[in-house]
Amino acid sequence: MTLRIVRLGSPRLPGEGTRIGTVRRLPRGVRKERYAADDWFDVWYPELSPSAGLVARAQAARTEGEWAAFAKAFRAEMKQPVARHALDLLAALSHGADFSIGCYCEDEERCHRSILRALLQERDAKIG
Repeated sequence: MTLRIVRLGSPRLPGEGTRIGTVRRLPRGVRKERYAADDWFDVWYPELSPSAGLVARAQAARTEGEWAAFAKAFRAEMKQPVARHALDLLAALSHGADFSIGCYCEDEERCHRSILRALLQERDAKIG
């Protein structure tokens, strides 16, 4: 049993399980009934995505300093009760279920999912 961190829209891995979209916006030009069939996600969970203002900040980050400022602000958002409880739940579930979380970004190092990975590792999630 394991949790995977994935790029939404990429082909599913064998045994990946339920795919959770931790994104602020739904995929453009994709009909709702195609989200799972086209490997976007099975469940949309925007509570684990940056706020709209932070999404814009992340997309505009050009320097390491700007990215670090985004990461700090996003970590602060993830300390709010709803996000904190969701992260705790996902970390616990990772020890008994196969599932994945993801975002659209091509480069995980410049994506909030890299921060989600770190936050889940800090909670002893089983990440594959």
